[in-house]
Amino acid sequence: MWRSTIHVAEALGVKLQGKKIAVLIESDFYEPEIWYYQRRFPEEGAEVHFLSRLWGQPSLTFKGHEFAAPFECHESFEDMDDEQLRSYAAIIVPGGMVSDRLRYTEDVNKLPPATQFLQRAFAQRGILKGIICHGMWLVAPAPELVRGRKVVVHNNLVGDVRNMGAIYTDQDVVVWQDLVTGRTAGHCHLFARKIIEILADTTPTTNGQGIPALAPQSSNHLITAG
Repeated sequence: MWRSTIHVAEALGVKLQGKKIAVLIESDFYEPEIWYYQRRFPEEGAEVHFLSRLWGQPSLTFKGHEFAAPFECHESFEDMDDEQLRSYAAIIVPGGMVSDRLRYTEDVNKLPPATQFLQRAFAQRGILKGIICHGMWLVAPAPELVRGRKVVVHNNLVGDVRNMGAIYTDQDVVVWQDLVTGRTAGHCHLFARKIIEILADTTPTTNGQGIPALAPQSSNHLITAG
């Protein structure tokens, strides 16, 4: 039954049937980017979850940067166990000020909870990590996550990623193994397209948990707008 469902989805051109994608969210998000993910990934059959730090609340309403558009978030990455984490095919850190707000920590001697969550995602090679524009701010407290990797970021963060030990690459979208980076939130369509292409090439594992296994051809690849 599972295989036949996948085959039907493929016949209909739905590439990501049965896959879950998480997008981090906070205030001062770039509305056109978030709206694009809300619609584009489900078009391919993916289930999209927006995660944040809810500070013990059942939900929080964040406001966008451009139009102060409200966005109500009901899901948190706090206290997510490893099984739940592995149920996601991709974790995306968007642009705007989302990552700057999420990298707040009450104790400066400890990593921000959102960065700790990202660390756990990076430890799972089967999860595709997507970071675009100013999203790289969330990595700054744990630079080892991108050290030695080819990445692209907003022009304002080029010095930041070089100081992190990453290899800045002047392309609109850069893929390096299980990491996809995008230049600006305005390139979210190219960024999302590459994520869809990579996830569509993955094969579900046989462990019964639906954990994706990234295809070998998804590594060390660069693309530009065309």
